Amino acid sequence: MNNLFTSPTWTVLHLLNGVLNLMKNTATQKTHWAQSDQCVTMIRKLAIDYVNFIKECWVHASQPIPRPEGPLQFSSDHYRSLYTCFSLFVVLYLPEPGYEEAPVGDELMEWLNTHFIEPSTEEGDQLSALDRPWEDESFWPYLTRAILRGLSKASLFFLGVLEQHPSDKLQRITSTLIPLVESQPRLMNFTAERDFAFAIRRWRDKVKALRIDMDRVPEDDRSDDFDNWWDKLSDIVGILEGRQDVIERICEDIGADWKEVCVAWSIFVDPRMRREELPEVVAQVIADMPPDPTDPEDMIHATLFSAHPTETLHHAHRLDRWLSAHLADIMEAIQLIETTIDEESEISARDQYVLSYADYLHSDPALWRITVDYMYSCGEIGQKRADEVLLRVPLKLHQQNSDLMVDSRIRAGDIVGVLKDVNKTCFEYQRESVRRTVCRIAAQTLVSEKDYGLAVSYCTSAEDWRGLARIVDRVLDEYITSGPRKFTQYALAIAPSVQELRSQSAIQGVFVHRLIFAVRFARYHELVDKQEYEDAAADVLAIFVEDVAPTSWWAVVLCDAIQLLRYTPVALFPSSGASLLLQKLEEIFVRASQGASDDYLSVLIRVLRCRGEKEALERLKTVRLALAQYFARSLVLGLGRG
Repeated sequence: MNNLFTSPTWTVLHLLNGVLNLMKNTATQKTHWAQSDQCVTMIRKLAIDYVNFIKECWVHASQPIPRPEGPLQFSSDHYRSLYTCFSLFVVLYLPEPGYEEAPVGDELMEWLNTHFIEPSTEEGDQLSALDRPWEDESFWPYLTRAILRGLSKASLFFLGVLEQHPSDKLQRITSTLIPLVESQPRLMNFTAERDFAFAIRRWRDKVKALRIDMDRVPEDDRSDDFDNWWDKLSDIVGILEGRQDVIERICEDIGADWKEVCVAWSIFVDPRMRREELPEVVAQVIADMPPDPTDPEDMIHATLFSAHPTETLHHAHRLDRWLSAHLADIMEAIQLIETTIDEESEISARDQYVLSYADYLHSDPALWRITVDYMYSCGEIGQKRADEVLLRVPLKLHQQNSDLMVDSRIRAGDIVGVLKDVNKTCFEYQRESVRRTVCRIAAQTLVSEKDYGLAVSYCTSAEDWRGLARIVDRVLDEYITSGPRKFTQYALAIAPSVQELRSQSAIQGVFVHRLIFAVRFARYHELVDKQEYEDAAADVLAIFVEDVAPTSWWAVVLCDAIQLLRYTPVALFPSSGASLLLQKLEEIFVRASQGASDDYLSVLIRVLRCRGEKEALERLKTVRLALAQYFARSLVLGLGRG
């Protein structure tokens, strides 16, 4: 995926949509928001940002430098094509406010000379090095094209060379032609169009006078030893006269295409041509010199010149989905294309092209952030697609990391980092239900990584209380399958969530008690490992006093407490506490005898790998014995603490 070209241009599109929303909200009833000077100015600025960035990419791709990250996805020529197309779009459809009705010729010529450089600098250098350049076969084609392109500096230089030509007739005509080329009126040099129009008329009168003077040259004097200089000079004067037949013939002779004819037309044939008048001229030109249907770039140029924006988008999509998406975005903003929803696809033309580009981006999972940004700009259907992408992000990341056998801590860190971005995106686009679902999916992923602490956090964020209960059960199962040490590690990881959950009165329930039990039981084992037996004993009692232990775990807790009951240096339980333990123990025996052994002994049977209820009860008799010994020792030593 071409990462060079995604995030920066998305930023521009994002800004554009922000501008449009602002303009819609502040527009008056008298002026449509898209037609206001302020809106057009801002859209034009953002479009120029696109053009400048494409240019940077083209320059970067053109540099013969080492690329350790691998070759670029597209060639420099591809970026050049994007550059020519987008810059032409700006010239034709986003003029500076106040210049919409101004003649367009100068801007088109600047575009043509910027992107399709002819004649080449090398040709000019070679000719200028010759003593008699008019004897070179490339001289007249070079000079003619320089005139056609409005390159006054090169034109004047080589016309000046002709003043050294042996023919005095040619010298005389050239001396008249030079000031005409030099003084050709340019719109940019006038403050009012009427002054420009008047100057054009006067200038053309002088060109006509030159034509009359040329026609007086006898036929025998119109050639030198190498060529018919009069015919060549007549073509140049024909260009200045604005004769469309001459311009078309010359362009065909020098290998130029329809673009050069149209641009020359706007300079020499009709110097006051407006943008809206261009399509009629283009239709006439391309009837004789059609664009290349196999070249998307040429077809984009032709449809832009012809004011066929829908066709432009079709060909732009052939060239690059990025181009069609961003052109469509601006075209809709300036009302070049309809905003109506297509009955079959249920989306607008703009959204069709933006979603197509988003689908292309979606082929690279790493670009999910930008992908959903594009999708969320495309109405209800785009929102649904973006939601689906977001829901798959944590699953894809989990699968990717698992396939790579990445360290579990790194995997968890990656997931958390991505989930922060997902949450941010959901908040930005007000997709709360999606955020909660993503958190639920993430919690499941984290549970599979045994990162129970983070899993609980995401379940809490999603308000998925059933999921939280399942996580607590998984943590408790770790005691059964992996033993106290692993259980303690996992359960203490979820401890920070206990205080937060207990503070939310609306969340009280059985699962909260199970969560508290898991953490308290883990803390008990941690204290035992640290030989902090008095605190450990206090935790055992708290488990029963606070009634947080599930009945199926009573037997396990009591069995684990045996070592505290047998601790001889000091009596760890007050007599009331020991009595509570005995009470819970007797309840287990009674309930088991009444047929409720599954409710009281199921976990102990799994922990001790017992063959059944009978063996489990035999093991519990060890607890009864330990309690009897504890009471006896307490009576003898008088250590009953209350």
